[in-house]
Amino acid sequence: MAFADGDSSSSSWDSDDEYQKFIQKMNPPRITIDNTSCANATIIHVDSANKYGILLEVVQVLTDLKLIVKKAYISSDGGWFMDVFNVTDQSGQKIMDESVLEGIKDCIYKSIAPGSCFLPSRRRAIVEPSSDYTLIELTGTDRPGLLSEVSAVLTNLDCNVVNAEVWTHNKRAAAVIGVTDRKSGLAILDAERLCRIKERLRYVFKGRSRDAKTTVAMGVTHTERRLHQMMLEDRDYERYDKDRANANPIPMVSVVNWLQKEYSVVTMRCKDRPKLLFDTVCTLTDMQYVVYHGSVDTEGPEAYQEYYIRHIDGSPVNSEAERKRIIQCLEAAIERRVSEGLKLELSTGDRVGLLSDVTRIFREHGLTVTRAEVATRGNKAINTFYVRDTAGSSVELKTLEAIRQEIGQTVLQVKGHPDHPKSPAQESPTRFLFSSLFRPRSL
Repeated sequence: MAFADGDSSSSSWDSDDEYQKFIQKMNPPRITIDNTSCANATIIHVDSANKYGILLEVVQVLTDLKLIVKKAYISSDGGWFMDVFNVTDQSGQKIMDESVLEGIKDCIYKSIAPGSCFLPSRRRAIVEPSSDYTLIELTGTDRPGLLSEVSAVLTNLDCNVVNAEVWTHNKRAAAVIGVTDRKSGLAILDAERLCRIKERLRYVFKGRSRDAKTTVAMGVTHTERRLHQMMLEDRDYERYDKDRANANPIPMVSVVNWLQKEYSVVTMRCKDRPKLLFDTVCTLTDMQYVVYHGSVDTEGPEAYQEYYIRHIDGSPVNSEAERKRIIQCLEAAIERRVSEGLKLELSTGDRVGLLSDVTRIFREHGLTVTRAEVATRGNKAINTFYVRDTAGSSVELKTLEAIRQEIGQTVLQVKGHPDHPKSPAQESPTRFLFSSLFRPRSL
């Protein structure tokens, strides 16, 4: 494969020169969709004037639309960006609905068109103002019961959790939590109260350790993108559990230099899973590397990714320490989303203190949360938890049944336990057996 030499000047990524703006305006993105060339995938072609971070923006859109990238071919040398993605829906089928296809094209175009609001990830400016809720970002040392303690503090401070995502990796934890005032249902604006919330949460998140960080912002952000940034900044890749090798197969990541073309070649092999492409591209972008060429293949159980990269200043990897850091950071990016634990899905009427009560029950039964996704849709709470025994053992069936008895048999569903019977596909709402815990409280 022969590649043309790219522009090695870092100014090409940062320039606000009117000529660069003119080039982008005269060459708007072209997104075409081909449903005839491939028998088992829809092919999306993206052509655009090149700019820093554009690959991540496109991959982020595909990920947010819940499309599965089976193959990808990347070329962004010089001033032009050309990408081809073979995608399917979550069931592995081609996308045939014309309205859906038009929606995909529209979303990609809006994300990369001239005047689009995206900014390079390295500037960390991905928060947009919002009055709907207040964002709280937390990083610190992971420990059993941490989410329970955090949610209890927020409840005691009259905060309602409307959405949250929590990741843990290598004994580190990061969380992005959206909260509103319990009484008004709006974002919290009072500076003194926000300061009090920050201090209380920093104290809880710090635990016995001295390194914890709490940030409060008014706005909305791409949560998963922000979590990658937070854990990268927290250097979770440097902290390895003693039993890391036994928990999951370690990804195979290599970095070598192609001196003739002054590229560094990154290759990755690991078990395929959803959002893997987003995780690796996000991390390379946040580490200030530019992907000039690449290919992705996820046909089968194993995923293969190959990227020809340079640092944003135009240089390839120039030291052994830098090479090792890239490998460690990509391994961490792949592992962060790998859920160690049993999946539990909770669906019930939302109320203040719900998250605190649920996580307290988990803690009281000896379970720790390794990852969590908390969302509110209308008046309903839709939450997903990955839990495991605090001793590292698999969760016993009797423990699960005790928790479900306390929370509600149809409120909490168990996914993937080998000894747990599958839940009925659907039950009438009149048969839901709610415990008193989940009856709405008078506010």
